[in-house]
Amino acid sequence: MSFSISGKTAIVTGSANGIGLAIARQFADKGANVMCADMDEKALIQQLGDKTDEGKIRYFAGDLRQRLTIANLVSATIDAFDGIDILVNASRQVMETDALDVDDTSVEILLEQNLMTSLRLTQQVARRMIKQAEGQTEGQVGSIINLSSIAARHTRPELLGYSIASAALEQMTRSMALALAHDRIRVNAVAFGSVMSASLKSSIMDHREWREDIENHTPLERIASPSELVDAVQFLASEGAGFITGETITVDGGRSLLDPVRAPAH
Repeated sequence: MSFSISGKTAIVTGSANGIGLAIARQFADKGANVMCADMDEKALIQQLGDKTDEGKIRYFAGDLRQRLTIANLVSATIDAFDGIDILVNASRQVMETDALDVDDTSVEILLEQNLMTSLRLTQQVARRMIKQAEGQTEGQVGSIINLSSIAARHTRPELLGYSIASAALEQMTRSMALALAHDRIRVNAVAFGSVMSASLKSSIMDHREWREDIENHTPLERIASPSELVDAVQFLASEGAGFITGETITVDGGRSLLDPVRAPAH
């Protein structure tokens, strides 16, 4: 069973910082070609340098909520590496919702950012994967991994919008897995909770009591680093997971094993 991704080409969104950046760097270290996509061009340059027009790692800056930007990202990846084998939808946003405020737009914002962007990019990339596999009758054609959250199942009132978007993303994962199975494209998700992503770090700064709360309700009694999530993503991207599709792997230090009322999802 091989967990190798060497020689594969991957798009990783949300890769200017945190979890997305950790995934992109490990994929490149393991021999994959990586197109790092993010809205924050300054952060991409800061992390990757401004001379990424050659080699295994490149970057693309743009707002992936725009359909044209998604098309341009796919084209840029093909121009750079001639194909696409892996897509990691790691771009995500966390914001609070006032459940009783009829003017609160956070649900719409989070559905657009965390669900629709991933769905549209999945559709575009899957079409390309199918096209480049024409004539092939065996082997994996592609792997798509969505980053979700245990908030899909364990929530808090202020995380209403984030929870809805996360649950929708996991259902999209299952639906697309069925839609693409005939084309030998696998679609899976990784749901995480206690991982020190950029968004969680920002949330902890605004709500300092959250860190202690999370650690107290995590059986492993700590918040994981982004690198600890990466191996699960690499596994799903590899041939070693060749018979796994439509699944959501949970990486949260055991927190979702607890009573959902006692285990806040961040």
